[in-house]
Amino acid sequence: MSAPGGVDSGRVRLNAWVRGRVQGVGFRWWTRARALELGLVGSASNLADGRVEVVAEGPREACERLLALLRGGTTPGRVDVVVERWSAVRGDFGGFVER
Repeated sequence: MSAPGGVDSGRVRLNAWVRGRVQGVGFRWWTRARALELGLVGSASNLADGRVEVVAEGPREACERLLALLRGGTTPGRVDVVVERWSAVRGDFGGFVER
């Protein structure tokens, strides 16, 4: 099964922009913990406009699970909307970090 943009079903890169009350509530720490449980590498970063950008690389199934968790209603704070973009793995992460 191919992802949007022709990315194969193996390893992928997920960029997710999360809007809501997601800064100052432990959201990046929570995201990092879930990503590590799923075996993903990447980052969770606060943006100046109040959103959090999540970048995750790894197996497509694990990235899809992280995306579902971000949208699932059990995060710290409040998630109003998550915008996603799928692309090819870049391989520029060695772990999962909060920025």
